Amino acid sequence: MQDLTGLLNRPEPLVMGILNVTPDSFSDGGVHAGVDLALSSALKMVEQGADIIDVGGESTRPGAAAVSATQELDRVIPVIEKIKCHSAVPISVDTSSPEVMSEAASVGIAMINDVRALSRQGAMEIVAAHHLHACLMHMQGQPGSMQDNPRYNDLVDDINLFFEKAVQRCCLAGISRDRLILDPGFGFGKTYQHNLTLINRLAEFNVHELPVMVGLSRKSTLSRIADDVIAGSVGGNIMAFLAGAKILRVHDVEQTLSALRVVREILRSGEEDEN
Repeated sequence: MQDLTGLLNRPEPLVMGILNVTPDSFSDGGVHAGVDLALSSALKMVEQGADIIDVGGESTRPGAAAVSATQELDRVIPVIEKIKCHSAVPISVDTSSPEVMSEAASVGIAMINDVRALSRQGAMEIVAAHHLHACLMHMQGQPGSMQDNPRYNDLVDDINLFFEKAVQRCCLAGISRDRLILDPGFGFGKTYQHNLTLINRLAEFNVHELPVMVGLSRKSTLSRIADDVIAGSVGGNIMAFLAGAKILRVHDVEQTLSALRVVREILRSGEEDEN
């Protein structure tokens, strides 16, 4: 079994490379169709410095069609096995399916990244039994309808209440609290303004004293602002890092890490000047 504990204890942020093995994901659908293409992309991200590779076999973009567990397994398991033959990089699986979680755990992964926060029957028990890390993401509604007029009393307060309850359920199911990661769900049941507010108020999610992951890479909110969505994504991720994000989930590993090195060196220089 792979383990993320050492990585999560590092002071630096972690960069998670996105590997969608789907035909219909919003940014890179079909790009990694086939095990060899997926492996090539994964190894390139590892070479660029990715700390984790997140393999996903079901698109969760607005309006995406549901897929069966069998379809998902056929897409992700061969890719995981192939990556593990060529690299020791920790692997996360982006799935809500307990069947996929179980099979992926059996071939040796580090983490489940679930947009439905382990809400499907049996999901929490699988994570507990295999001592996996798990990212609990907030999503208002379901992928097919989540962007149909999302509303909140207070965006951050509502999400924090969701996190509090989700963490409690996981702990009661036997998942160690230090295995949990939180994702406020940029773009999942959120308006344009909601998404910007999430990053502005990201530090408020630290109340749970758990690592926070942000996945804003190439999202439509950024494409509304930036002519170059990759540059916009890097800028958004830098803001998220400065606000306390521990894991940045990105398509563009090299660009993100280059920007992080610049920002961290500037911050380090400022600390030395003060001393």
